[in-house]
Amino acid sequence: MLYLYNDKKIFYKFHNHVSRSPVLLLHGWGCDGDIFKPLIERFPEKSFLTVDFPPFGRSEKIIADWNIFTYVGMLMSLCEHLHIDKCDVLGHSFGGRIAIILAAVKRSLVQSCILVDSAGMKPKRSLKFKCRQYSYKLKKAMGRKPKTIASPDYLALDAQNRSVFSSIVSTHLEEYCQKISRPTLIIWGEKDSETPLYMAKRMQKKIRNSTLQVIDGAGHYAFLDRPLEFTMLVSRFWEEEKCCM
Repeated sequence: MLYLYNDKKIFYKFHNHVSRSPVLLLHGWGCDGDIFKPLIERFPEKSFLTVDFPPFGRSEKIIADWNIFTYVGMLMSLCEHLHIDKCDVLGHSFGGRIAIILAAVKRSLVQSCILVDSAGMKPKRSLKFKCRQYSYKLKKAMGRKPKTIASPDYLALDAQNRSVFSSIVSTHLEEYCQKISRPTLIIWGEKDSETPLYMAKRMQKKIRNSTLQVIDGAGHYAFLDRPLEFTMLVSRFWEEEKCCM
């Protein structure tokens, strides 16, 4: 179904059944809600709500003036529109950014949070990267055309949306992690090269009442790389939280 937020089309879908307390599944950059189909099928008793974050999937394609907080505001507005009172949240990568802010600023809505290979921590920059960055700036200052150091995700976007991506990756969320009080499970792929394991460890230290589980051999898509291990961790977490309620 479609929801209009500031005249932008947002596609959303309930899975298994409609509920006022579903699990919100928040996908990563460049993906859409369909990436969670295997996970949804393993929990037929639960209600899930997926949202295609623009400019991906079946949602709006041009969002030139958006930033990470616009996504959070959109999600809060959608939940209000759907009369969702409580929810559990699972965010992967970029979706983890949104989950972090949502859990920090809307505590009445979020019951528990699962962060999977989540973005949001300020990255360590290698000497090689810093040298490339310096060389790029120097050549540009000299009027020469430098070789781009932009990421593939940035280059894949329409020109109108590139400022959105730049704003998102330059917004670091350590202070928001410190404001999360809900039970939080952090699941990480041991071999994640996009959001390396040191980010998970830093995140776990920042978030009170959080637990870190590392899945051996998994990469940035731990829930797809090791589905059985991932399902067991998530199932155990939800069962424990259900018993505590």
